[in-house]
Amino acid sequence: MDERLIEILEEIQPDVDYETCKDLIDGHYLDSLSILSLVAELEEEYDITIPTVEIVPDNFNSAENLWMMITRLREE
Repeated sequence: MDERLIEILEEIQPDVDYETCKDLIDGHYLDSLSILSLVAELEEEYDITIPTVEIVPDNFNSAENLWMMITRLREE
């Protein structure tokens, strides 16, 4: 997993253990505004476009899932 991803997440929502948290959406750690900020940050940082269909809890519930989505989108 990428260190910069953790930094971005911590900037948006501190006080969460992103290494172990698996319910960022389901546990209400990230709200809709946080997700919009996160999408914008990730698109800029990793030079990707995150389509609306990718903005689902499965992709955003953990830093690990986010990293898998980023990696997949970079390869497309």
